[in-house]
Amino acid sequence: MSIDILKTAEDWRAQGRKVALATVSSTWGSAPFPVGSQLAADDQGNFVGSVSGGCIEGAVITEARQSIEDGKIRNLEFSVSNEDAWEVGLACGGTIRVFVEPAPDEISAVVKASADNHSVALTTDLETGKHALVDADAAPEDVAQAMREDRSKTLSDNAFVRVFNTPRRLAIIGAVHIAQELVPMAQRVGFDVTVIDPRQAFATPERFPGVGLSTDWPDQALEEFALDPRSAVVTLTHDPKLDDPALDIALKSDCFYVGALGSTRTQAKRVDRLTEAGFTADQIDRIHGPIGLDIGASSPAEIAASILAEIIAVQRGAIA
Repeated sequence: MSIDILKTAEDWRAQGRKVALATVSSTWGSAPFPVGSQLAADDQGNFVGSVSGGCIEGAVITEARQSIEDGKIRNLEFSVSNEDAWEVGLACGGTIRVFVEPAPDEISAVVKASADNHSVALTTDLETGKHALVDADAAPEDVAQAMREDRSKTLSDNAFVRVFNTPRRLAIIGAVHIAQELVPMAQRVGFDVTVIDPRQAFATPERFPGVGLSTDWPDQALEEFALDPRSAVVTLTHDPKLDDPALDIALKSDCFYVGALGSTRTQAKRVDRLTEAGFTADQIDRIHGPIGLDIGASSPAEIAASILAEIIAVQRGAIA
């Protein structure tokens, strides 16, 4: 990920090396890496990261090292032929634009924000190379939208925003079979996952290797989890004694997704309980229940896939 590349670039600079960064600023057609992908090169012949998966890497590294020497920015454009695209696993070619620059001082603040678990964006004038660091709490709407989408992009002809968000987090209530399928899927797409279940026989490292586990009661665990706009909550136990305390915390938070497993009848009963507990219709409507996209899923793995797809769709703004 880009933040790891910036950390390496900062380490190199701390060692007295000169460093240049190359960033994919836009793509058209089939492109191997998304906008925002980065590569760092130093003055000793080292590089880390990638902007193309190989088809233009050599040319970009050469330009990066020239940028180190002359201190100038570069806006490069490459047309990837169908033949070259095939070599890196694509069906057809396309155009890649890459912004190359001597590593700016602002990357220190980006790396520090990441260490402090705080989301920021770095805006760049692609014509002048001028940068501005934007805090998530004070971002103008166009930058804020890019941060909500988790997507670096060009805002106008010359304005480019690189997004450095904190990791998305997923709290799963219920260490059940669906959770066992959902955990590795969610981790694969970049979520930090915590499984919460007070039933200690369920929430074990053997059943959930390499994932955060909590055997506290769900409301207590979520209080400690500290839900935020980068968080999603999924309840999977089918037991109101476990699911409802979690929903009580989730619906009072600003997490971006709340989903609850169960049939339409189960959801109706859940709505009645939450209404009786004092939640408004608008609050209850935040719950995606029955959970997941309607793809006709039946097995635990298929249900997990439908849940993760819905979480991503909500977070990207594809569905409400």
